[in-house]
Amino acid sequence: MDPRARPFRSVLYIPGSKERALEKAKTLPVDAIIFDLEDAVAVEEKPAARDLLAETLKAGGYGARFKIVRVNGFDTEWGRDDVAALRSVGADAILLPKVETTAQLDALGEAAPGVPLWAMMETPRGILNAYALAAHPRLEGFVMGTNDLAKELGCRFRPDRLPLMTSLSQCLLAARAEGIVAVDGVYNAFKDEDGLKAECEQGRDLGFDGKTLIHPAQVAIANAAFAPTEAEIDLARRQIAAFEEAEKAGQGVAVVDGRIVENLHIVTARETLAKAAAIAELEGE
Repeated sequence: MDPRARPFRSVLYIPGSKERALEKAKTLPVDAIIFDLEDAVAVEEKPAARDLLAETLKAGGYGARFKIVRVNGFDTEWGRDDVAALRSVGADAILLPKVETTAQLDALGEAAPGVPLWAMMETPRGILNAYALAAHPRLEGFVMGTNDLAKELGCRFRPDRLPLMTSLSQCLLAARAEGIVAVDGVYNAFKDEDGLKAECEQGRDLGFDGKTLIHPAQVAIANAAFAPTEAEIDLARRQIAAFEEAEKAGQGVAVVDGRIVENLHIVTARETLAKAAAIAELEGE
């Protein structure tokens, strides 16, 4: 199945060590959850968090939400044990932090046969190798780790994210070239709704599939920003209808709202309607 055939508007991080948060996530209107065993879990809690998360995922209850487990890196003492414990408990994907080489993905793939792989893109070397990583046969998604990336670059945080734009665009290009999911980084000021909305709209304008989130209060804004609007859905329907009428008349183009509509616009229009239908199905479950 095409990994982009389902919505990834909102992708919420949940600490694997927090039982209440794991339970609450079952009720949140998110498209996907990243169950985090890495940054969100203290060193002394990592083995217990691993066991708790394994039991939680075995028990189920997350419905149609896409379940991603972020394990610790294989350069730590916990990474391989994380994968061994979580590879067969119902996770939809395993997310590896700080991916820089295809060899890292090979190692993860060998440790988790049959499980789709995702990669955190959060280091300069990883960004420079984005296309090679996206082309890996087991990889199905990129997650932008913008906090770590900004730290590595030594750049300043700006509302327009200009210092990160090259990295964001390079990963997005690689993802689209290979047809994998690309999810934007987090917005740290979780109480700043206007700032979050602006950054979500920027990410959507760039072409990202959705946004990673750090707090449930951010979910509604992300869901709205990365879903087709009613105007976009209406335009898509009218473009398709007009183009079909033009084809019946032996013409290769149509005109809608004073603009030329060609086959390439119809491809986009059909994708818009398919995404809207997938969101409606997900929200109806």
